[in-house]
Amino acid sequence: MRFRSREQAGQELAVRLLEWASSGDLANVTVLALPRGGVPVGAEIARAMRVPLDVLVVRKIGVPGSPEVGIGAIAGDDPPVFDRTGLRIMDLSEDRLGPEVARERVELHRREQLYRGGRPAADVRGHSVVVVDDGLATGITARAALRHLRRREPLRLTLAVPVCGHGTAAALRDEADDVVALFQPQHLRSVGEWYTDFHQVSDEEVLAALRELHPAG
Repeated sequence: MRFRSREQAGQELAVRLLEWASSGDLANVTVLALPRGGVPVGAEIARAMRVPLDVLVVRKIGVPGSPEVGIGAIAGDDPPVFDRTGLRIMDLSEDRLGPEVARERVELHRREQLYRGGRPAADVRGHSVVVVDDGLATGITARAALRHLRRREPLRLTLAVPVCGHGTAAALRDEADDVVALFQPQHLRSVGEWYTDFHQVSDEEVLAALRELHPAG
């Protein structure tokens, strides 16, 4: 099974979420997408549910020399969330990753300013929040996002993704009230292999979705 695009994945995920929310109050739901890849998925969900879309910028912390390998993540000004097992296996310390954390913190704030243009982050206190990404392998960025949001006291916190490794989904149930994933393969090598079109989402696509789907965007 492969999704044609993130948009198709979002439409299928929206059907599942509408069933999940059928007995609830959609007037109190906010969709928060993790940019950039989660935004096309989240936009389809927000359209289907007729609720606002906003973004939550989270940055992966990569292994020195292999930045594509995520060993941690940051959200907002919160402390980094690290894969402790990965740190031990790679013989890495948090102090050694300090420069990577600092660089990603700068980029996180740059993207927040770009996407929001000074608009404050969504107020999630007392709201049902649906956190959306295009897929999860290790789940470290989702874990950082969920912990960041939990501190802001949402009414209910749901993680929704088209595809997520089975073990990752199980682990993230400790962080979210609900985990909704269309597919949970036992072995997920990469999210991209689940999509025919997995192009890099541009900042322009993110901004266009926010202009359409955020009341003040």
